[in-house]
Amino acid sequence: MSDEELARMLQAEEEALLLQQHVAYENSEKFEEKIRPYVSQVLMYEDPVRQEAARKTVPVDNLEEKALVSLAKEGNFKPSKIEQDHAFLLQLLFWFKRSFSWVHEPPCDGCGNETTGQGMGNALPSEIQYGATRVELYRCNSCSRITRFPRYNDPLKLVETRKGRCGEWANCFTLYCRAFGYESRLVLDFTDHVWTECYSEVLGRWMHLDPCEAIYDRPLLYEKGWEKKLNYVTAIAKDGVYDVAKRYTRKWHEVLSRRTITTESSLASVLASMTKECRRNYTSQVLSVLEERDNIEREALERDLRSTDDASISLPGRQSGDKQWRIARSEFGTDSLSSSSCPVRICRDEHVSRIYNAFSAILHKFVEDSLIVSKGVEVLKIFRATVVDLKKLPYKKRRASLKSNSIVGTSLVHQLLPSFSELLNALSLKSELDTNGIVSVCLAGDPVKTALALPVALHALDELIRDLSKCNNLTKDSLLSFPLLRLNRICTGAVLASGEELPFGIATAAFDGTRMSKWEEPNGARGCWIMYKLSANMRELVAYELMSANDAPERDPMDWVVEGSNDGGSSWQVLDERTSQMFDKRFQRKTYKIRSTGFLSNVFRFRFLAVRDIQSTSRLQVGSIDLYARQS
Repeated sequence: MSDEELARMLQAEEEALLLQQHVAYENSEKFEEKIRPYVSQVLMYEDPVRQEAARKTVPVDNLEEKALVSLAKEGNFKPSKIEQDHAFLLQLLFWFKRSFSWVHEPPCDGCGNETTGQGMGNALPSEIQYGATRVELYRCNSCSRITRFPRYNDPLKLVETRKGRCGEWANCFTLYCRAFGYESRLVLDFTDHVWTECYSEVLGRWMHLDPCEAIYDRPLLYEKGWEKKLNYVTAIAKDGVYDVAKRYTRKWHEVLSRRTITTESSLASVLASMTKECRRNYTSQVLSVLEERDNIEREALERDLRSTDDASISLPGRQSGDKQWRIARSEFGTDSLSSSSCPVRICRDEHVSRIYNAFSAILHKFVEDSLIVSKGVEVLKIFRATVVDLKKLPYKKRRASLKSNSIVGTSLVHQLLPSFSELLNALSLKSELDTNGIVSVCLAGDPVKTALALPVALHALDELIRDLSKCNNLTKDSLLSFPLLRLNRICTGAVLASGEELPFGIATAAFDGTRMSKWEEPNGARGCWIMYKLSANMRELVAYELMSANDAPERDPMDWVVEGSNDGGSSWQVLDERTSQMFDKRFQRKTYKIRSTGFLSNVFRFRFLAVRDIQSTSRLQVGSIDLYARQS
């Protein structure tokens, strides 16, 4: 921000404060009346019974595994406790988004058909018991039955019902956060929204989390994405009440002009009084820690108010709720959280290349033992079934047996097992033979490495089984060649792209070897790029593969150019050009061999020129990209 812009903004703030003196009330009773019920409500999050009820509904092992895998994908296989806690909190947020249901007009309790609102009804004693003083009534459009929608305030009941609007979502999610030990606040926006803040030890500050949107640490979401005209944003916790509006705006002078309930001095006074009340039984040592944190937060809010660090981030409009309802509230906006200024990301994908290479020993053994195609396919299906069984188990206790069948007997399984040792090593697994002749597969090392690699192995097996089934017989010529054997895959490079979808469509997702992710460029339909920089020696690219993503075929790449650079990206040579390419199915892998040979590169670049249907989307998406080098 220039000195001139800063001066103009400070002048506008002074004018807004002067105006506030004339239009706002010195009396803060109206503000306190609105906040006071929440001061009592957040104390429910400290109840051990409610916390235990919340914890019981969470698949802790599954979320812990996802958290550790997310860190491993960044190269962090030995995270600290606070790094694990931070990653788990994000997985808790994503799980909550999938588990909780948004209610616009509830379906009929009788027949499940659509309903129409009929106004409010009187709360029943069983509803009042859980804080539902308001009950909405809906008449079924088919059977005329009345469906009740009690607006429960007790998070214990919300853990059971798992449905509501933003108030219920934030109320229940904040309980979940407290149940797992995170310092948490319920955040009330006077322009009609509620969300959560948690203190992140990793970041050393409070972090915004919106359970309705599954978006975290994007406090400008509402002003920049939803285009809300914010005024008062208040965080309520067991230890105090805080004015956090400055975290959620870069237009403080405009926000000030809309804060007309009470003056800033009166507001500060009432918040201080309520906070003192919340802390009345705290020891001097705890008070000292809290006051120090308060001072740090106040300084950060003032400092960040002038920040432009997030200028490259495009924030989405509201995604939760009925479309027409969002439009009526003027919160619709765009549909993506994206960045046009991507960081360089390191691919942690060595395990993908190791898995691809490991199939060589297996296929060589098939040829050596003169297996017929159907038996080879059946052997791979047996191993695939074992991988599926392993994936279903808790990540620290993975053990499953290789089950022979009528086509592949136990003796053949034992005969072929040594050829699978390289694949097992790539998965951090080992085989064990018991006294009954049953072969078990179990963990051999870091369970996180296994968790990271299993989805890659599963998807690679699916493709190998499909491709092998198309072969007429198992010979060296038919089997031991590309693309059935995908050797010399390039890995552990650095990736940079023209843009990416946050947090799940980032650039490195194109190279992680699984169908569960994709690189998505929100503005890539008419042109975008992605670069892969090698970490070591120069390589000659001889082939590459692209896979279509999980949905939206209109976003598939259709025209592109592949280029190589031998000087780190200063100059480029065209290696391959393709036009009018069509992916007929989702997760379809297409193989392209490089016609030009002999050019050594240390950076490769894909310039995608157009998508399949440029008229219906602004986006490009790619399920995966695999690069193959000439064998050195």
